[in-house]
Amino acid sequence: MARRRAGPVSGSVAVSGSSTVEPISTAVAEALKATNPDFNFTVEGPGTGDGFKRFCNNEVDIADASRAIKSSEADACKAAGIEYTELKIANDGLTIMTSTKNDAVTCLSFADLYALTGPESQGLANWSDAATIAKALGSNTVFPDAPLTITGPGEESGTFDFYNQTVIQPISVLRKQVDSAGAGLPVRPDYTSSANDNVIIEGISSSDASLGWVGFAFAQENKDKVKEIQVANDVNGTCVGPEAATITDASYPISRPLFIYVNKAKAAANAAVVAYVDFYLADGTISSVLQKVPYVNLPNDQFKASQTTWAAARP
Repeated sequence: MARRRAGPVSGSVAVSGSSTVEPISTAVAEALKATNPDFNFTVEGPGTGDGFKRFCNNEVDIADASRAIKSSEADACKAAGIEYTELKIANDGLTIMTSTKNDAVTCLSFADLYALTGPESQGLANWSDAATIAKALGSNTVFPDAPLTITGPGEESGTFDFYNQTVIQPISVLRKQVDSAGAGLPVRPDYTSSANDNVIIEGISSSDASLGWVGFAFAQENKDKVKEIQVANDVNGTCVGPEAATITDASYPISRPLFIYVNKAKAAANAAVVAYVDFYLADGTISSVLQKVPYVNLPNDQFKASQTTWAAARP
């Protein structure tokens, strides 16, 4: 169990980063404040990338992240003299969605998603237009003859990065769709993007033949507005839906860990930061929070590893 600082907690904590992790960090802060009225907090969710910019500029105490820190971001922190502790706090699944009116699409493979949203699909305006690329990748999926409208996260989002790294760019490399450095090209640029997950949900729900993606929790909370699409674990393979069990065991192909990054110097100088992270990683806190915000608890060994990491780094 992570150690807890004795006595009441006062002071303030500033957190910025992933809109996916924001509900967890907010709920933890609210629970701590409920018994410590002199504790204050700000938790913002502009996106993982923007959060790391603020974090590496020494503007906030903690960065929320829906992906691990990139080497370029780690270099920026190092150049600024910022040391940090990486803590895995929960699991999430990136959920592929369409309109509740779209009965023609129930399962898509990575090949299908590349054909619909990859760099070679720029300009395609109909689901059926993606059939040529999908077939070349071995897919036998039949796409509907319907207008394709795509809404998803923007470049500031860790969800955007994760979708590219996991679904799009490996196929881009195979298809020789690369940039000057040889990296696979990302998702097509001609879609409606937003840093606000609720705006993405609205965009998907407002079009009969839509396609998009957000974190698991936001999709779960809006099941009355959008339809989750299962994802095949291989081209034409078994279709798996995003559920707590399939995300935990990673049988759902687009599963990912969620993190917080703690600025070591700010933790050493601010007892409120230590108390907040202590409470965050105390037995029962996250599992209680996740009963209200539908993310997925880490397996016990992974959670204990995070507690151990924090116990070693804690001032």
